[in-house]
Amino acid sequence: MSISLTAAALPRAAEELRGDVRAFLAAELAEGSFVPRCDSWLSGIDPAFSRKLGEREWLGVTWPVRYGGHDRSPLERFVLTEELLAAGAPVAAHWVADRQMGPNLLRFGSEVQKRRYLPAIARGEYFFCIGMSEPDTGSDLASVRTRAERTAGGWRVNGTKIWTSAAQVAHAMVALVRTAPPAPDRHAGLTQLVIDLSSDGVAINPIAALDGNRHFNEVVLQDVFVPDEDALGAIGNGWQQVTAELAYERSGPERLLSTMPLLTAWSGRLRERPDAIDPSAADALGRLVARAWALRHMSLAVAAALAQGRTPGVEAAMVKDLGTRFERDVVETVRAHFPYEPDPQSDDPLNRMLAEAVLHVPAFTLRGGTTEILRGIVAKGIGVR
Repeated sequence: MSISLTAAALPRAAEELRGDVRAFLAAELAEGSFVPRCDSWLSGIDPAFSRKLGEREWLGVTWPVRYGGHDRSPLERFVLTEELLAAGAPVAAHWVADRQMGPNLLRFGSEVQKRRYLPAIARGEYFFCIGMSEPDTGSDLASVRTRAERTAGGWRVNGTKIWTSAAQVAHAMVALVRTAPPAPDRHAGLTQLVIDLSSDGVAINPIAALDGNRHFNEVVLQDVFVPDEDALGAIGNGWQQVTAELAYERSGPERLLSTMPLLTAWSGRLRERPDAIDPSAADALGRLVARAWALRHMSLAVAAALAQGRTPGVEAAMVKDLGTRFERDVVETVRAHFPYEPDPQSDDPLNRMLAEAVLHVPAFTLRGGTTEILRGIVAKGIGVR
């Protein structure tokens, strides 16, 4: 197999949208509605900000109008996404719903599900979380043990999901569960269910991150009833659906822009005193910017492939692997050239942002698939034995 990554040219409408988004973000910053932060798509949880984006028709932008969307191109969505991330805007509340649950519902959902969920997501009024990872299963997604057993009118679900981002504000979780006993084909017998998180038997327990903040959660399901109409796609087709979904999760601009606010702030600091710039710092900044530009083109190429209805799993895994390393290198490079120890209580915004980023780095190579898993996907895709 050969891997082709050809970036698409951005249409005029996308660049016009970029100007609108920048103006909106500048106004929000001037009003103090948010403070730029790294990893904002994971830890910047602000439902009110998500609703503002919905009011501006900046959620569900590529979806059909009949489902509450706005019929824009995927490349317009790409521009919108990179501007929000580069600004460090608090987009985590709606992120999963807009990035992957919406496309998955459009592809696999019933007509009832599409009309029920998609307009509410596009308004910024309904949030989803992902129920994939489980305790003691690591990156082996096929080993999930959460069981859904047949009962009158639906399914009775028991199990635990972990590292569930933003579950505390989500209205529903799309969970990968076993609807059939384990078989020699470990990928068989898996199904995705939409679980209403207000249901009886659902417990959401916080998991504190290194910085003490909460965006991860453990979701415990005890005899949770899920009606038949909330099965997403065909029963037993869960593995194929999750594989398609991961292409959206792994390839977007968030896989290289999580630490862009830090890189931008550091660049600005260097420009303040051009006469005092350490040549090694300038060289390091140039190398990071060049890598960012190359990765952006790779991510843009995957967005174009998704827009054409393809499932570029190998390419998406490559973008995620390379992007994750870039994000980590941004933090390590800024830290190496920063004259002070990172301090989350510092009066210096750059110092505070650096301290926050340092605490988030350990998760970069885990979420969305570990580095080892991703490289295995790439190796198999290009025929490496």
